[in-house]
Amino acid sequence: MNSEEYIALLRKIIFGNSRPENAILLEVEPPNQNTAIDFYISRREIGLEFVCISDVKKEGKDLYYIKDGRKIGIERIYNSVIFDELHKRHDLPRGFEFTEEINAHWVGHPNWFFRISKHTLPLLNSPFVPKSYFLSDLDTAPEDLERYVLKPLFSFSGQGVIINPTRADFDAVEDRSNFILQRKMEYAPVIPTPNVPAKCEMRMMFLWEDGAPRPQLVNNLIRLSKGEMVGVRYNKDKDWVGGSVGFFEE
Repeated sequence: MNSEEYIALLRKIIFGNSRPENAILLEVEPPNQNTAIDFYISRREIGLEFVCISDVKKEGKDLYYIKDGRKIGIERIYNSVIFDELHKRHDLPRGFEFTEEINAHWVGHPNWFFRISKHTLPLLNSPFVPKSYFLSDLDTAPEDLERYVLKPLFSFSGQGVIINPTRADFDAVEDRSNFILQRKMEYAPVIPTPNVPAKCEMRMMFLWEDGAPRPQLVNNLIRLSKGEMVGVRYNKDKDWVGGSVGFFEE
């Protein structure tokens, strides 16, 4: 798949049979997100408008937003909202709730945020998946606690993760059903840079057409890090880190 074919498939899946202006990328204050550059490029490349959830209005079951003084109906929603962030934003007005029945199609239903999440990890048994446990299933901390990471189930961007948990951290968690203890993985610094080597994380990006039996691998995201974790906040004083891409073999 070349760049043109990728863009064409992305447009087909996001817009369907709707006009581009009737599809939106939904986010919490999109210009203020670390991923804002992605939103601007998506708007430039495929014409996908990004809209804050506070700017979405509801009449009956219909949704709309205002642009250039025009009332524009919303038929398709490409969801980028992280619920952990939304839950903390009590100051943010909302014209509709995610649990309401609406006359719009979710491009990537919000339920997927919970279905494909850290909640799944304790259910997977594979040599390629770090062993994980719901904290509620553990009466006591393992003897080798230093070899584990303590994580909330539905946080994002590394928030709330304790890389080197103590027994006090383990015992202090009250809502134990919403945390996991995951076997720690040591990232090898194998990517050469002008100073110290970087660690690498590879994420495979899929698109799933309506009616297709399975998703299609179309892209990837390479993340380089020299910090304790992968992510912007853990690499602020580092160089030669951040997002990259891996080449596909033709």
